[in-house]
Amino acid sequence: MARKEPAADAANPGRLKQIALTYKMTRKADKKIGLVLAAVGIVTFGVFLAIGFLIGHPIYLGILGLLLAFLASAIVFGRRAERAAFGQMEGQPGAAAAVLDNIGRGWTTTPAVAMNRNQDVVHRAVGKAGIVLVAEGNPNRVKTLLAAEKRKMNRIVADVPVHDLVVGTGEGQVELKKLRTTMLKLPRVLTGPQVTATNDRLRALGDLMSNMPLPKGPMPKGMRLPKGGPKAR
Repeated sequence: MARKEPAADAANPGRLKQIALTYKMTRKADKKIGLVLAAVGIVTFGVFLAIGFLIGHPIYLGILGLLLAFLASAIVFGRRAERAAFGQMEGQPGAAAAVLDNIGRGWTTTPAVAMNRNQDVVHRAVGKAGIVLVAEGNPNRVKTLLAAEKRKMNRIVADVPVHDLVVGTGEGQVELKKLRTTMLKLPRVLTGPQVTATNDRLRALGDLMSNMPLPKGPMPKGMRLPKGGPKAR
């Protein structure tokens, strides 16, 4: 017991420091966060305290109201902090990849499976909904990247559905803050073993491409590859 107490004491300052840091970051984008949290807490506590006086149990309802006021403020703080974080990430390169990394269990994400010289990028996520290609960048340019990646997926895993999403605020696009919710709403058509098999096939393709020997320099004119591949010795 004596060993656990110092660890718990050391963890608490870390949590409090993280909460304070999150509050400071949120306040930069949401100037009214302090007033909102105070209003939520006071109103919640006041309502329960008033009910307590009406029914003759102000102490019990007051304690309950205090706990629920803290809980309500924490929920509101979490949502507004998340909204502020998405607002700061909006339009930043790699923002969609950061959301995909935190989408939750059951999904395997691979960032930047396709990219062009303008830094438009396509990320890939595999889950029970199938394969989801998430593009961020210029809406007109990413169409070419998405089309090429979808053709590749159809050649490798033709039996797995492939969805494509473009992150943005325009028509037909998905806002960054709604990306996770949109993906989780996709119909689940694969079982756990099928998801594992799909990931294995995609991983094998990646290993094959990375380990493929490439000749140094241009191939001599008139040179032909031998038929049947190299003979085993």
